Amino acid sequence: MEIVDILIFALIAVFLIFRLRSVLGRRTGDEEGRANPYAARGQARINEGDDGGDNVVTLPGRSRPQTEEIPPAEGGTGLLQIRIADPSFDDREFLRGARMAFGMIVEAFASADSDALRPLLSDELFAEFDGAIRERLEAEETLETRVERIESADITEARVDDGTALITVKFVSTQVNLTRDAQGTLVDGSVEPGEAIDLWTFARPTSTQDPNWMLVETRTPA
Repeated sequence: MEIVDILIFALIAVFLIFRLRSVLGRRTGDEEGRANPYAARGQARINEGDDGGDNVVTLPGRSRPQTEEIPPAEGGTGLLQIRIADPSFDDREFLRGARMAFGMIVEAFASADSDALRPLLSDELFAEFDGAIRERLEAEETLETRVERIESADITEARVDDGTALITVKFVSTQVNLTRDAQGTLVDGSVEPGEAIDLWTFARPTSTQDPNWMLVETRTPA
C-alpha cells in the first residue's frame, strides 16, 4: 500500500508540473535582452543634473500605439559605449518601447493618473508630474489631450555616465491639448492640432538584470 501511495503522489506531482509549465511557459534566455522603457519599475534615484534644463513637465497628452517599423538609430560614440557596457542593447527595440512610453505617460498625465506614472518615472520627475496634476485638480481644471500622430522619434544623444546609460529621444508629434475650467470653459489650448517637439531622456543602470528603462527628464528644444 505504501508503494501504491508513493506512485499516486508521484503521478500527481508530474501532472502539476506539466500544468504549471503549460500555463506559465518556458524561459527562452532572451528575456533580459529586451529593452522595455514603458514597463520600467521604480529604481534608486538617478542623478539627472548633467543633461541640461529642468525636469519640467511639457507633454500632457493621450496617444494610440504606433505600429510602423522603427529604423535603426544613427551610430555614435554614446550608443557604442552603451552596447559595450550592455551587449543586449538594441536601439530599434529601445525606440519601439520609447514610442509606447510616450503614449502611456502623456495619457496618464492627462487623466491625472499618478499611480500609473509612478513606476515609469524617476523620483524627481515623478514629483514634478504629480505636483502639476495636484495643481490642476486644486484649480478644478481638466486636461483633454489627443496625440494625432507621432511623426518621428529619434535618438539625439546617448552616453554612459557612472554606470548608467542615458538616451535622449526627440519626439515630433501632432497633438490637440485643451484645458477647461470647472464650468467647462476653454482656458488654454486650441481645438486645431499643432506640432509639438519634445526631448525625453531615459536611463537604465548598465549592470542591472532588469531590462526596463525609466524616464528621468522632459524638456523642449531651446
